[in-house]
This record gives sequence, C-alpha cells and structure tokens, in this order.
Amino acid sequence: MRAAHTQFDIQAIQSSWQALDAMAHLRPIHDKKSYVRMVALMNSLLDTTGDDEDHPLSGLLDLVGDMVSKYEQEHYAIEAAEPKDALRFLMDARGLKQEDLSAVVLQSNLSAILAGKRKISATLAGKLGKFFCISPAVFVPV
Repeated sequence: MRAAHTQFDIQAIQSSWQALDAMAHLRPIHDKKSYVRMVALMNSLLDTTGDDEDHPLSGLLDLVGDMVSKYEQEHYAIEAAEPKDALRFLMDARGLKQEDLSAVVLQSNLSAILAGKRKISATLAGKLGKFFCISPAVFVPV
C-alpha cells in the first residue's frame, strides 16, 4: 500500500492544501454557517469561471458545487413542485437575486417565469441545472 503514495509529492500537496484551506476552508458541509460560506464560494467561482469548462478553477467549482448540492439534498429536499417554485426556492436558499442569473436568463423572462406567465423551456432547464449544479429535471413540469 505504501508504494502507491510514491507517485504523489505529499509534502507539496500538504503545502498547497494548507494554503487553500486557509482561504476557502473546504470541508464537508455540516451546518448552516458552512453551507452559507460554501454557497458564497461557489457563487464567486461561478462569477469567475462563467461558462468556461476549461477554466483553471472549474474543477474546484465542481467540488464545491457537489458539496453544496449534497447538503441541499439532505437538508432542503425539494418535493415535486412547479418548476417556477423550485427555481424561487433555489434562489432564496442561495441568497440570489434575479440579476444574479443574468448570464443564464434575461431578467424580463425570469420575472415572467417566477410570476407564472412563462414556462421554462428545455434549453433553459439545462442551463439552470448547470448553474445550480442539479438535475435539469427539477425545472421540467411533472
């Protein structure tokens, strides 16, 4: 088992981890305080990476998004709901305003969706799923 570790520079990993941990405090989310911190980090990473899947921070965004998603699934289970209600819930849970989704959907369209005057298209469901790091099925009517 020891031989498997020879391919890694554990000292370099430890040094890098300590520097990252001092800034981002990456840990599994166990309470509301750490959830809020991770959502803030995720939003900052989303602002930085945009839609660039090749961005140097996209792997970190994936990890943080997975942690946030896992916590939300355990603590904020969304029962079958209208897509607009699920969207509103996710926005509220993450402290997002309509303008925070401007890269995903026009604010006028988002207002119409939240008011129930417009449906979420399959394309938009995919974009919202990616933005919130959840299945696009959440935004498709049941």
